[in-house]
Amino acid sequence: MSKLGVSVYPERSTFKKDAAYLDLAAKYGYKRVFTSLLEIKGNQDEVVSNFKKVITYANKLGLQVMVDVNPGLFKQLGVSYDDLSFFHDLGAWGVRLDLGFTGQEEARMTHNEYGLKIEVNMSKGTHYVDTIMDYSPEKDNLLGSHNFYPQQYTGLGHDYFVQTSEQYRQYGINTAAFISSNDATYGPWPMQDGLCTLEEHRGLAIAAQAQHLKMTGLIDDVLIGNAYASEAELKAVSDVFFSPYPLLHVDTVDDLTAVEDKILFAQPQTYRGDFSDYVIRSSQTRVIYKDEAFPAHHTDDVKAGDVLIDNDGYGQYKGELQIARRDFKNTGRINVVGHVVTSDALCLDLLQPWADFKFVAAK
Repeated sequence: MSKLGVSVYPERSTFKKDAAYLDLAAKYGYKRVFTSLLEIKGNQDEVVSNFKKVITYANKLGLQVMVDVNPGLFKQLGVSYDDLSFFHDLGAWGVRLDLGFTGQEEARMTHNEYGLKIEVNMSKGTHYVDTIMDYSPEKDNLLGSHNFYPQQYTGLGHDYFVQTSEQYRQYGINTAAFISSNDATYGPWPMQDGLCTLEEHRGLAIAAQAQHLKMTGLIDDVLIGNAYASEAELKAVSDVFFSPYPLLHVDTVDDLTAVEDKILFAQPQTYRGDFSDYVIRSSQTRVIYKDEAFPAHHTDDVKAGDVLIDNDGYGQYKGELQIARRDFKNTGRINVVGHVVTSDALCLDLLQPWADFKFVAAK
């Protein structure tokens, strides 16, 4: 079952703020929490106590907390990969290995007596996961997640993301990746330009980032990397993540007719399978609304991403809904009734023939 997640960083905030954020996340169906314990500065007992307090609160809400660590922290805490009792006592659901070991240690850790999940870094590439699999891990306890990238222009490119994700997909390992809130202000380090996995997501509406990951078919769990996302963002991500259909947000013309409004929003659309290079066709609307009139208006030339409804000038095609895939000249028989918002362009590119989808009015 795919899950949504948020991130909290107890060292950089207060328990009260973290708890309020976790309450909101639980309200909108989030199940996972990411937190980072890469290094401990200052009083070790105090830092660990603060983390435990937040984790205990998350557990009471039914949330599963993954703690990001590196080999240096194992040394600092005196923890061995053969004994994960420290993380069990902390209340963690699992341990994410930021850097990892040789593969044999990771596999051995999956057989821990506490059933802790061991999450490894998918963004490393190489044959890291193949090496872990060579050592016969307990596969139910092995997860993968990509990194997030605080510095602009350093996030993963799309092709590399696909390649590394498929390495884990072939073994049926649960996968996760990060998206970035545009309202959040911090992460585990002082500097951040957002905390997304894919560079092409940086600065996009957060719901579009989540939906794009979902539509790749490569990622199970979607995690918001920075804190704190606004309640509106938490809800928007939840809406697209749990929707049975991809949701495309549309800016419509001001004088949309009543029947055009129904065509856009009253039912799901189906991307016709015998597809064109120029348009995505949803033909059923012309059957449902065949007795309605569609006078010509907004018959400007068509731009890629425009939402179109054939007007009365197109005879038997009147009422058919389309989305333009390319620019082309309008003969006057097509009403340009809206445009898919720029943030959803990546999702539009991944829409497959015969897929159902829905339009949502952009706010």
